[in-house]
Amino acid sequence: MPLALTFCACSKAEPGLSEGGESTGPVTLSMVDKNATDETKALYSNLWTIQKTGWMFGHHDDLMYGRYWYGTEGGSDTKAVCGDYPAVYSFDFAEIMDDRHDNPASVTANELRRKCMVEAYDRGMVLTACMHINNPLTGGDSWDNSSREVAAEILKDGSETNIKFKEWLDRLADFANNLKGSDGKVIPVIFRPFHEHTQSWSWWGSSCTTEGEFKALWKFTIDYLRDTKGVHSFIYAISPQMDNAKTENDFYFRWPGDDYVDFIGMDCYQGINNSVFVNNLKVLSMISKKKLKPCGVTETGVEGFTAEDYWLTNIAAPMAGRNMSLLVTWRNKYVTEETDKHYFSVYPGHPSEDSFIEMYERADTYFCEDLPDMYTMAEDVTIN
Repeated sequence: MPLALTFCACSKAEPGLSEGGESTGPVTLSMVDKNATDETKALYSNLWTIQKTGWMFGHHDDLMYGRYWYGTEGGSDTKAVCGDYPAVYSFDFAEIMDDRHDNPASVTANELRRKCMVEAYDRGMVLTACMHINNPLTGGDSWDNSSREVAAEILKDGSETNIKFKEWLDRLADFANNLKGSDGKVIPVIFRPFHEHTQSWSWWGSSCTTEGEFKALWKFTIDYLRDTKGVHSFIYAISPQMDNAKTENDFYFRWPGDDYVDFIGMDCYQGINNSVFVNNLKVLSMISKKKLKPCGVTETGVEGFTAEDYWLTNIAAPMAGRNMSLLVTWRNKYVTEETDKHYFSVYPGHPSEDSFIEMYERADTYFCEDLPDMYTMAEDVTIN
């Protein structure tokens, strides 16, 4: 990795220590992919370790575009406000995979998307991806939940939908296996397929699949990528949507099995309801410790928020001491009209800038320059 990864902000607590400063001791973690690359195993070990001392801030598509820019070299709304890139770069695999992949607009976007991924890795950032893939049966988008047969058709070997879906996975596998940093190594990605499966909006969601179909679809996808296509750079994350106060059983909704989950996330659009957020963070942390799997907030935010104290009051305070490895806010859409309020994070000129900078300066928040080398094994962690 580049020299930029060799420093770690001295204000942060030492990795391997709990919030109280006592040693956490050696731990053995288990991964879905026993043949994961060394860098992927190392990242996994650090996801576990870093959550003992703080959490990494992330932002979806932060390097591709922002509120008032698109494709600018070195661009980042986060960096424009606090002077540093986020620790986590979130993006979407969908246009790389499905039938949009060869559209001229998608080709251009995917070239930029790949460039941003490589730059993020070279800086030492952590990468995570979802996939808003189109409906392979109907031809509609991810939100086309008009058919309850999609998962069943994907799982029917030799069906037209099965063949198409495997072609989409083939494209993802080819992309992932050839996604390399300037060090020549394959870049690890925290991959969360079929996110928000607890909701009804998607063709893989609760209204379109049975419990058995969803579990089978999850396993089929991982088995195909890992065993058939030889993708060994993915950390597999599950991310139910948890907008209201939830229990442990809620997090296990259609749980595909411990052997098929590496990272336990939640997409939590709780607004400014701190009681809901804290409740769900506590439950998620408890499950993480019970299952020995790192955890984090894989999506959150308030669309078009204007509260000046948002970052300290609604993010930093609830997250403090919760043993989360990361928190990712959703995107800031590139706009030309101020009336479009589709943004979920800070940008220059937003009234929450001061609050964001105060959050950035906290000892328990990790941004790019704060990170240890996330791609070298953490001490006292063994990966099976």
